[in-house]
Amino acid sequence: MQPRPRYQAPEYKAAGKLRNKAALITGGDSGIGRAVAVLYAREGADVALVYLPEEQHDAEETCRAVQESGRRCLLIPGDVADAEFCEQAVQRCADEFGKLDILVNNAAFQQHTEEVDEISDEMWDKTFKTNIYGYFHMARAALRQMREGCTILNTGSITGLEGSKHLLAYSSTKGAIHAFTKSLAQMLVERKIRVNCVAPGPVWTPLNVADKEPEQVAKHAEATPMHRAAQPEEVAPAFVFFASEADSSYITGEVLTLLGGEVTAA
Repeated sequence: MQPRPRYQAPEYKAAGKLRNKAALITGGDSGIGRAVAVLYAREGADVALVYLPEEQHDAEETCRAVQESGRRCLLIPGDVADAEFCEQAVQRCADEFGKLDILVNNAAFQQHTEEVDEISDEMWDKTFKTNIYGYFHMARAALRQMREGCTILNTGSITGLEGSKHLLAYSSTKGAIHAFTKSLAQMLVERKIRVNCVAPGPVWTPLNVADKEPEQVAKHAEATPMHRAAQPEEVAPAFVFFASEADSSYITGEVLTLLGGEVTAA
């Protein structure tokens, strides 16, 4: 992508909010996941990255950025649509770091379509198995390792609140993620494990423009009040906020929208 998505957040000032925590981030190779990994490392967390094997090069770049912040990074290639892999990924993280404090469910698949007939059963299944089945399987596995004070964060979307006529499958999964967040938060509140969701508008990531024509990419997010997409480094601090007991210990079941000035989301 040109220009490249920004993830280093040079204006961000770390304060040790996640010192000696262990985090697992799905879709951690690029985009929002990469920016979250970098800020978590700067806040003192060790980070495990889950990503598709074909994204190895991007994952290694993210890993270097984590290590440059003085923290350990574990690379775990695989597909979150596979429930068995999710179990293995969580166990590898726990074995490597001795614990798992923070799960960030962020991996996603989307494909733009013009008509319902363009959506095959295979595409519908892939979207749901990645975007919501994967969240459930990762959370179920992580909760076997988690204790009081741990947290689960999910990546939602404005499309899960307002819908999107060209992203029927993706928007449906994002709506499910929002409900999953609120329901799981209620289920876990007595265990003192918090569950929250960050729901951005358009973000400058490979996921959001991969299947668009160049002229469409040039207009990406121009309809927002700020007339641009968010950079990943602008979204990542919200994930720090929700992961930090110092900042959000009384917040669970929340869906936080980051919309570049848009105020009409439900």
